[in-house]
Amino acid sequence: MALKCGIVGLPNVGKSTLFNCLSNAKAQSANFPFCTIEPNVGTITVPDERLTELEKIVQPEKVIPTTIEIVDIAGLVKGASKGEGLGNQFLANIRETDAIIHVLRCFDDDNIVHVDGSVDPIRDKEVIDFELQLKDLETIEKKIQSLSRAVKSGDKNIKKEYDLLLILKDILESGKSIRSYEPTSEDEKQIIKSLFLITSKPVLYLCNVDESSVITGNAYTEKVKEAVKDEEAEILIIGTQIESEIAELDSFDERQMFLEELGLSEPGVNKLIVSAYKLLNLQTFFTCGVKEVRAWTVPVGATAPQAAGVIHTDFEKGFIRAEVISYDDYINYKSEAAIKEAGKLRVEGKTYVVQDGDIMHFRFNV
Repeated sequence: MALKCGIVGLPNVGKSTLFNCLSNAKAQSANFPFCTIEPNVGTITVPDERLTELEKIVQPEKVIPTTIEIVDIAGLVKGASKGEGLGNQFLANIRETDAIIHVLRCFDDDNIVHVDGSVDPIRDKEVIDFELQLKDLETIEKKIQSLSRAVKSGDKNIKKEYDLLLILKDILESGKSIRSYEPTSEDEKQIIKSLFLITSKPVLYLCNVDESSVITGNAYTEKVKEAVKDEEAEILIIGTQIESEIAELDSFDERQMFLEELGLSEPGVNKLIVSAYKLLNLQTFFTCGVKEVRAWTVPVGATAPQAAGVIHTDFEKGFIRAEVISYDDYINYKSEAAIKEAGKLRVEGKTYVVQDGDIMHFRFNV
């Protein structure tokens, strides 16, 4: 499952610090590994307490969590859409991601110079929005130009695409992102998807604050909430400097003590990873056995054969049925024998839609 979240923002807002915190993120109950694929891409464990509970019951030889990829993208500056700074690299990298974590600086610190001379998260947001919208507008205008002759042929499908492109062009020119547009049909969804527009990607706003604002936020975070209230986007408040200090602590107990002193129940990066997972529209199913208890990732809406294919393509090709137990039933009855006796094991076919937390065994024939 190679879906990626990209961390974006202006220079010196805390992107790299956040990425480094994520790279050292330790799950609540164990120290699962982080591995670097490229200098700016990390595969990061998704914290899930359900794995810990399943481990207690099954007592397997090993436990394997699921993961997502996070990309630390070069800082953007004004004029990036025209190639200023690392603009072309930034825009190429972000186009390859599936969702965006937009880091906004919401703290004052005279020792960390802001690229524009003062702290203003709303201005920072607008700078990046504007550059991404300009790049998408360039894409849309090229597509309109390429269809301008063909649309005169009377082909209904070309006319439908052309009309949608004009609507999307108006949205961008009005200063809005494509994600604000609600497609009216499956055809429109597919057309927009085929354009690979940057501003169509789902976004999560991360307010980077100082230690005193981690729990309650501050005047800057309130401004951000007001600015994005119509976007249906999640907002997280995290202090990357604090997260950096947490990540440096070696033991689980040390981290817990530090968190308790701050009045926090878990590291902010844990919340961020889980939120990024949801932002990518992903969910988890489990396989349980004495060899291993493992979490697997599938898109929301995936069918049982598609879930089987995540484990091995042969499982999907030769899918016969899935034996499914809900997570709650597994925890309540403590063993598969008790679950079967209680009639809580379900046999599902090819049309079954996987639910988050399902424990699944697949029957297949190759």
